[in-house]
Amino acid sequence: MFQSVLAQNSFDNFFKPSDSLNKKRQNSVFVTEAVLASGALIGLNQLWYADYPKSDFHFINDNSEWMQMDKLGHLYSSYQIGRFGAETLNWSGVNKKNQLIYGASLGFVFLTAVEVMDGFSAEWGASMGDVVANAAGTALYVSQELIWKEQRIVPKFSYHKTKYSDYRPDLLGSTTQEQILKDYNGQTYWFSANLHSFAKKSKIPKWLNLALGYGAEGMIGENEGINPLIFLSKPLKFRQFYLSLDLDLTKINSKSHFLKTIFSVLNTVKIPAPTLEYSPQQGFKFYALYF
Repeated sequence: MFQSVLAQNSFDNFFKPSDSLNKKRQNSVFVTEAVLASGALIGLNQLWYADYPKSDFHFINDNSEWMQMDKLGHLYSSYQIGRFGAETLNWSGVNKKNQLIYGASLGFVFLTAVEVMDGFSAEWGASMGDVVANAAGTALYVSQELIWKEQRIVPKFSYHKTKYSDYRPDLLGSTTQEQILKDYNGQTYWFSANLHSFAKKSKIPKWLNLALGYGAEGMIGENEGINPLIFLSKPLKFRQFYLSLDLDLTKINSKSHFLKTIFSVLNTVKIPAPTLEYSPQQGFKFYALYF
């Protein structure tokens, strides 16, 4: 029994951030990030780019495509990768300044490398819009740490399956895993604001958030809408705006550092909750639970 308790404490202490610089942890973080990033880029090259011809480096203007859903995806990814980068350095005992320089910038650096690969592909091209969105995601994290020393507004993601991928499975995905990544019709990007952080003397629960979301529907290509004969009651493409409740899982009290780590990972996703939707074409719609 005593050995079991010691093992549990040792396991939980592994996830506890170091009070001072732990070079062994720091080196492990750097090596792990380098291996994961390199592996991801190599895998992406084989799965995404290898079947298409190369070209001289070039830019494209894709800012009008996908009703800007892809740009929000870049902002979200840059923020979350940077947040994890900063938090792992905090776990290593690295000071705040270096967390922001070497950790929070991880998302921007990684996604810029992907953009360079796009630029050398004849099928695609580097996008300044994507680069700006990547920078915005990093700036959102860094600016909040500098101004408030905490993350009060967190980009989050949710997904629900749609019928649109049935008409373009090659582009929007043929499996659930692919559709989560490729079917912008089913994606929603949120800015989830922690209410207590803006009113610290109030009795608002520390874990309660208010979330503003953005989505779009009717897209079967970069600039293509669905044939109106398929969905007679819906316009070709339209934007959707959402207001919903959410939870900041990182504000849930727990003495377990393992649970705190799990909560931090899960805090990338918007929880299903009562939601009000508005679109200029269809007006208001209420969901008891929106995914």
